[in-house]
Amino acid sequence: MYEQISHSLLNEILDDLKPEIRKQDLRHFYTRLGANFYAIHNLFHHLYGQRDDFKAQMLRLVETLARQYIKRPRHLKNLDIARENDHNWFLSQHWVGMALYSTGFADNLRGVAEKAGYFQELGVNLVHIMPILQCPAGKSDGGYAISNFREIDDRVGTLDDLLLVAKEFRKREMLLVLDVVVNHTSNEHEWARRATAGDQKYQDYYYVFDNREIPDMFEQSMPEIFPETAPGNFTWNECMQKWVMTVFNDFQWDLNYSNPAVFIEMLDVILFWINQGADIIRLDAVAFLWKKIGTTCQNEREAHLILQLMKDCCQVTAPGALFIAEAIVAPVEIIKYFGEDAIIAKECEIAYNATLMALLWDAVATRNCKLLCQGLKSLPDKLERATWLNYARCHDDIGLGFDDNDVRKVGYEPIAHRKFLVDFYTGNFEGSLAAGVPFMRNDKTGDARIAGSLASLVGLEKACQLGDQEAANAAIEQIILLHSLIFSFGGIPLLYYGDEIATYNDYSYVDHADKSSDSRWIHRPTINWERAELRHKQGTIEYGVFTALKKMIAIRKETTAFADFNNRYLLDIGNEHLFGFIRFDHTRPSERVFVICNFSAKPQYLDLQTLSASGFGFYGQLTDLYSGKRPTMYKDQLVLQAYHFYWLSEH
Repeated sequence: MYEQISHSLLNEILDDLKPEIRKQDLRHFYTRLGANFYAIHNLFHHLYGQRDDFKAQMLRLVETLARQYIKRPRHLKNLDIARENDHNWFLSQHWVGMALYSTGFADNLRGVAEKAGYFQELGVNLVHIMPILQCPAGKSDGGYAISNFREIDDRVGTLDDLLLVAKEFRKREMLLVLDVVVNHTSNEHEWARRATAGDQKYQDYYYVFDNREIPDMFEQSMPEIFPETAPGNFTWNECMQKWVMTVFNDFQWDLNYSNPAVFIEMLDVILFWINQGADIIRLDAVAFLWKKIGTTCQNEREAHLILQLMKDCCQVTAPGALFIAEAIVAPVEIIKYFGEDAIIAKECEIAYNATLMALLWDAVATRNCKLLCQGLKSLPDKLERATWLNYARCHDDIGLGFDDNDVRKVGYEPIAHRKFLVDFYTGNFEGSLAAGVPFMRNDKTGDARIAGSLASLVGLEKACQLGDQEAANAAIEQIILLHSLIFSFGGIPLLYYGDEIATYNDYSYVDHADKSSDSRWIHRPTINWERAELRHKQGTIEYGVFTALKKMIAIRKETTAFADFNNRYLLDIGNEHLFGFIRFDHTRPSERVFVICNFSAKPQYLDLQTLSASGFGFYGQLTDLYSGKRPTMYKDQLVLQAYHFYWLSEH
């Protein structure tokens, strides 16, 4: 019966489409709409079916999809068809990413296009250009407080510049990733300005309240995201004489997705940027999309339904585009952003593996893999047609959101262990050369996160300042070690710009009024291209790191076992300093790679019979794919030098 209702409504909508839409060639559009409409109608009805204007909103939704399909360039429509025919294309080991700020990397968008050869030299073929949309000069949250969703900020360039980037990337078979901030707008956005002026239509785009009664109910269960700089979750607006929900900062107003007009507006924004050439859209702050009194207002079921609806709608207009879920939440929650109870991703095809990132930094600090192994055991398997973004650093802080049960299982006390990690990475632990800084220290809870560049966090910056060559060499080995894991673990590895040449902290942020209160700017560098040229000069740090990463990327692309089809087995090594797993070709399981890493500052040994007892015996000669040599052996034991790794294959 419900399918009949859906089918009947679809017929009504198609009859009511405006003539300028109906006269277009919509063959593929109609086929995809018919295939997806039952799911779209079901989700839209669940979210908004109680409204009197439900049918009118459904018509508006379909018209939005049709208009963006009509605007979609022919070459992108052809790409959609090709990707539909090869629907696992993004699971290949071929893809290697880099995230960057266009202003920090190359001054502007045009500069990014001009440096496309740099990506190819390294082997990067997926580039995430972080926020480029119009935002206020001062209160911008690093570009994530958007004042116009359809205009590029003139400080980074123009739409023509972005189209140039897209064209240059496409010519080189590189993917373009762009951000859409779906949870909130700047308080200077037109919608917010109209709301401030008293327009009820646009006040309904946000969470606006006359007094503190309802905000106080929300506050009883909502955590604070930025307790130092933005305590609480509501801001008093003097002009409106009302309270506005502002979960992140007082200048970022949370959008109200219980209003279907908001959903349709934001879907239209997503499709607009996909039509400008974005292969992948990173959806920012997706965990916060639905607010409910009595909850943390994170990870609510309706937030997942919104993402499912966005995905189904994009499947109609631009099925070749993918979504990244920016959800830095607990492991049991993050896995849900692929979509629960499914094989293919119903929400986002890609999600950040923040759990792996944080666990890797724990292993670096402790020199052991106890929590790394335990934490990964607690990470549920991903869906078959979904993948992780694996990264060592990004533009954001390092959160220590480990599961307390995992922390206790490996013999640590959660609060004390987190304090140790903060002290270690801020250089306040004896023997630590790390040069990180705390981010958002919460005096109420004692919590803090960590900011700093990769090279500075592993101690390279201080080692070079001290002239300690041994410590510098150890830091370089750790940079390479961390990347050996993100390249081999399973998913899309994502480099952070500057890490490929071991860029240090940028302390100049404290001299800028709009940045000084946000310590994350310490690891959002401006690339020194004269220093980058040293990547060609043997004996330099830049040469050593860049060449190692370039080599690993090339080997990764040739190794089918590194594709991502849930083709990984974690191993119980029996040595807390070593971390190991088996990767295998999902079409030829006998084609295997044994990845083993030593996080200790001392050499470690592995008895290969330990692996045989686990059912992973090796019967041929082992060769390290990275060095091309046999691994060091002693009395049937595999020897790993300090901070060393092997990618071992049988021959």
